[in-house]
Amino acid sequence: MLLVRTILKMSSIAGVGLFADQLVEKGTVVWRFEPAIDIRLSTEQIDRLTETSRDQILKYSYREKQSRLYVLCGDDARFFNHSDHPNCIDLTDGVNITIARRDIECGEEMTCNYALFDLDYMEGSRAFKSVEGLQRREVLERISSPADENSPAAK
Repeated sequence: MLLVRTILKMSSIAGVGLFADQLVEKGTVVWRFEPAIDIRLSTEQIDRLTETSRDQILKYSYREKQSRLYVLCGDDARFFNHSDHPNCIDLTDGVNITIARRDIECGEEMTCNYALFDLDYMEGSRAFKSVEGLQRREVLERISSPADENSPAAK
């Protein structure tokens, strides 16, 4: 659950990004896992979904190191983009919070390092692992690529 005011805007990093809508001071907790908003899903639960639903879950979730479960943020926190030099840091050793590493100006994109908390990212460096034989990278590429001119979505 996001704990600071944010907005979504187009990102110079990738697609849509999460931007601070206030000054966020260094050390501020900006996100924490909140079961009333964020959910954890097993691979088995995801496998039982329709392909369309599964694609959405895989696009917007990450897999926790400790539990190996997928976490779907129920708010705009799913729009944190990756950076090797992020302005936020994720603490995952039992606390599941994200804090500001430095002051973040109003209007600045908020970033995190996926390698600190996303097991799929760590194991495959973006070559995400299979869920029911479908690689997560393929799902992401299919979702973000323009529709084929013969597909129903293009009509």
